[in-house]
Amino acid sequence: MKNHNRIIYWFPIIGAALLCAGMWLGFLLSPRVNLSSAQRKILEVFDLINSEYVDDVSIDSLVELTVPEILHNLDPHSAYISARDLDKVNSELEGSFGGIGIQFQTPGDTVTVVEVIGGSPADKAGLLPGDRIIAVDGKEIAGKKIDTQDIFSMLRGRRGTKVALDIRRPGQKDIQKYTIIRGDIPQPSIEGVYMTPDSVGYVRVSKFARDTYEQFYKALVNLKFQGAKSYIVDLRGNTGGYMEPAVLMANEFLEYGNVIVETRGRKHEDNSIVNADGTGLFQDAPLAVLIDEVSASASEIFSGAMQDNDRAVIIGRRSFGKGLVQKPIMLADSSELRLTVQRYYTPSGRCIQKDYLTDGIDEYETEIYRRYLNGEVFGSDVASDSTIDASLIFHTSGGRKVYGGGGISPDYFVPTDTIRRNTYYVSVANKGLINSYAYEYVDLNREELSKYKNVDDLLRNLDNDYVLLNSFVRYAVDKGVRRRPYYIEQSASLIVNQLKALIVRYVLGFDAFYSVYNREDEDVIKALRIIGEGKADFPVLTGSEIKK
Repeated sequence: MKNHNRIIYWFPIIGAALLCAGMWLGFLLSPRVNLSSAQRKILEVFDLINSEYVDDVSIDSLVELTVPEILHNLDPHSAYISARDLDKVNSELEGSFGGIGIQFQTPGDTVTVVEVIGGSPADKAGLLPGDRIIAVDGKEIAGKKIDTQDIFSMLRGRRGTKVALDIRRPGQKDIQKYTIIRGDIPQPSIEGVYMTPDSVGYVRVSKFARDTYEQFYKALVNLKFQGAKSYIVDLRGNTGGYMEPAVLMANEFLEYGNVIVETRGRKHEDNSIVNADGTGLFQDAPLAVLIDEVSASASEIFSGAMQDNDRAVIIGRRSFGKGLVQKPIMLADSSELRLTVQRYYTPSGRCIQKDYLTDGIDEYETEIYRRYLNGEVFGSDVASDSTIDASLIFHTSGGRKVYGGGGISPDYFVPTDTIRRNTYYVSVANKGLINSYAYEYVDLNREELSKYKNVDDLLRNLDNDYVLLNSFVRYAVDKGVRRRPYYIEQSASLIVNQLKALIVRYVLGFDAFYSVYNREDEDVIKALRIIGEGKADFPVLTGSEIKK
């Protein structure tokens, strides 16, 4: 792996007093004589409750309720994590957890193995896709309505501990018993990697965990060896995570000295600028970045750096607008405070953070819903010179206009598909019927389908589109969704393609899934067309407004 020590970035140290102000736990750590009148008041209230209140009250419980409420009145992203929940929260971003290494579904209230992660404890023990888990550590779970999180809790645990499984395997009469020793299970942040017929390498990044850059770099190098000449980086639905992987990813595409991101804090000494070190292997490759209204934080750092340096074409819809930097601080009881200490700015000077003061924090999360109401996601209220305050118009290094006000606005807008995603599609999708039908199809035909080792061979041996669609519609009717011919015809291509993609996934994995799913994906189709037309070859891309 390359050495990135020359990347210039640092994180300011904020005094502990900033974090403990107004918090009872902080009071216990500080002499009362040094407290402000407001701090003394809070401490006095806790003392009075503890000594005078009519019922016995757990002060610790009150603190657990009070601290989040204090932070809620600061900004939308400062947060408190109790000691009990900290490991669970961190595991998502650390890149691994203790478990056995399977993905499962629960059709008919039976836990069924969908995928076994290669090299995992489950793989080494001999579990196979299609296995039904009847019992865990002697507790029967088959046919029981058990919450998915409870199943996770049963299967996950500390590395080195044992879990006993009773397995029913299709085609075998007897229950198989396995004792599996839990191990570290990687949680990949790169969900899909494949090469298109046009020598475009596609990489889907689902989150920014500690090891995301290493996975991303490996994916790019493998695609380059396969002959990739240009790339699509898909950040749709990626809510962010750690900043460092986004910085390292951006560094791969930027020239020496290009600004990647700027952070500004309360004091001048808290400010910092991150610059590229010029060692990236992909500085000349045409690049398209896909974003949507869920793409946030580190996703916006990466896409903003690409856009403002005129390095990539951004495609999709305006991103979420999360540009507040949280500093994690461990408290005395092993809980953690994540306090906002800085804001992110793109190289052109745009603040990524959307407004949370005008409407209030309680309305902050529903802002995306308002984009649907005002028509933005359909294209009727897309930012342009005529619809945005002049003070929010910025310029890229090449002089193109880009827009501030929160989030990253794309260079090429792709509206939400409201024709194929009609009421019939929404009904079957929300009920999970597309997924469940695809899984049952594979389960019934697993022996035959497992013979095919590449996507094209597998697709050629599936039922034709007409048969597959009508079989699915009958399945949906049996599950309570009535037949609606007009709407079925509208959404037919989308449903059939998703069925094929899921069938391929359950046989060949996620990379194969995206290579099929994206054939009907409007954002990917547009990206391929733009790359093919040379519009991702900078500095060819010019202009001052979002293109549709």
